[in-house]
Amino acid sequence: MKAYVFPGQGAQFPGMAKDIYDSSSRAQERFAEAKEILGFDIKEIMFNGSDEGLKETKVTQPAIFLHSVLLAEELGGSFTPDMTAGHSLGEFSALVASGALDFHNGLSLVSKRAMAMQKACELNPSTMAAILGLEDNVVEDICAVTDGVVVAANYNCPGQLVISGSNDAIDKACEALTSAGAKRAIKLPVGGAFHSPLMEPAREELAAAIQEANFSSPKCPIYQNVTALPETDAAVIQKNLVAQLTAPVKWTQIMQNMIANGAASVVEVGPGKVLQGLFKKVDRKFETSSAEIAGI
Repeated sequence: MKAYVFPGQGAQFPGMAKDIYDSSSRAQERFAEAKEILGFDIKEIMFNGSDEGLKETKVTQPAIFLHSVLLAEELGGSFTPDMTAGHSLGEFSALVASGALDFHNGLSLVSKRAMAMQKACELNPSTMAAILGLEDNVVEDICAVTDGVVVAANYNCPGQLVISGSNDAIDKACEALTSAGAKRAIKLPVGGAFHSPLMEPAREELAAAIQEANFSSPKCPIYQNVTALPETDAAVIQKNLVAQLTAPVKWTQIMQNMIANGAASVVEVGPGKVLQGLFKKVDRKFETSSAEIAGI
């Protein structure tokens, strides 16, 4: 069985998706649609912009979504997932690629998600930190007794867990986690405390848009961030997506469940190879690859 996975924020780079655009009239039509949906020409920023320009929240999330979804569309009949998943933002790409959402609804939700998250970040100065070399339960326990808002946010792979919270609480937790034996506690260059209770204003704002969007059953099970379980019921998928902004990304559990449920290989659809590296942390012999379009 083959799994297809879609990367999240942080995978962007200048020039992303230009090769797809140059070789595909369908991709060119999608970028024209994107300009109407977003209200600006993201193509110019993606192809000719700087690293800093791509880091703007309103650009980053739609750019990664576009790259991933267009790549999946160009794969055509060779896009044959038995199961799929996306890391955080990547879940929206996975939903569109697997037919649970159409392109217009998917990109509209991603754009609204980006802007709602930006507003939540401005309301509550906050950040995230990667904790390396500790068991998940140790990180969870220390976060639980740290003053302020700090929670486990991204279970990326065994031995790598990202925490999220207020600036002061993150500093205190990093100090305590280092004392507890963490190999490293690295504050991340992000705009806020994603996948934490501090994203509640964004969750409330996005919930209405998600509930109004039309969801269908996907062509294969999608392993969702909130539960790490395979879902095909459109109503359940919709409900879990609403919860995603304030709930942790259970990527470690998703990878373990995919492998346990028969995945023999994984294809990463989108910019970068981060997710392939995370699968190797679970099983270094696991077969991984990047999606490729013939002739590009």
